[in-house]
Amino acid sequence: MKRALRTRAIRADKRAERRSPPMTLPKPPDPEVLAELGRLRARLPQLTGAVAASVDGLVLAEDAPGIEPEGVAALTAAALGVSLRLTDATGQGGFRELLVRGEDGYVATYAAGASAVLTLLAEPRINVGRLHLEARRAGARIGELMDRTNAPPQEQTTNPNPTPN
Repeated sequence: MKRALRTRAIRADKRAERRSPPMTLPKPPDPEVLAELGRLRARLPQLTGAVAASVDGLVLAEDAPGIEPEGVAALTAAALGVSLRLTDATGQGGFRELLVRGEDGYVATYAAGASAVLTLLAEPRINVGRLHLEARRAGARIGELMDRTNAPPQEQTTNPNPTPN
C-alpha cells in the first residue's frame, strides 16, 4: 500500500514537471530604460508610477512605488490585445496609445517600438496634453532602445580578396 502511494506521488510529480515551464530568473532592468523612466517622472511630477514592459507582459523596467509592476505589466498586455483588436476592427490603424481615467487618476499606455509598451500612472490633476507629449517622446526613446537591444546581431562580412591600394 505504501509503495503504491509513493509510486503515485512520484508519477504525479513527473507529470507536474512536464506541464510547468522551467523556472527562470527575472531579467535585471535595462539601465537605459530605467534612466528614461526617471527623466520622465522628473519632467512630469504628477506621475505616480511608470512601467516599461514587453508586449507580452514582462516587466523591462519600473519606477512605480506602491504598486505591483508585474500585475500592471500583465494587465497592460491584456489591454493591449483588446486595443489592437479594437483599432483593427474599426480601421483606425496600428496601436498608438490608450488612456483610462479613473476617479483617482489616469492610466496611460503608449506604444514603445515594436516590442514594448510604456504604462504611466498619474494624478487626476495632470495636464493630459503634456502627459501625451512627454510620454510619446519617452515611448519613442524606449522603443529605440528596445528595438536596438532585440535586433539580430549584424553579420560582419570580410572580403577574402582585398584589393591593394
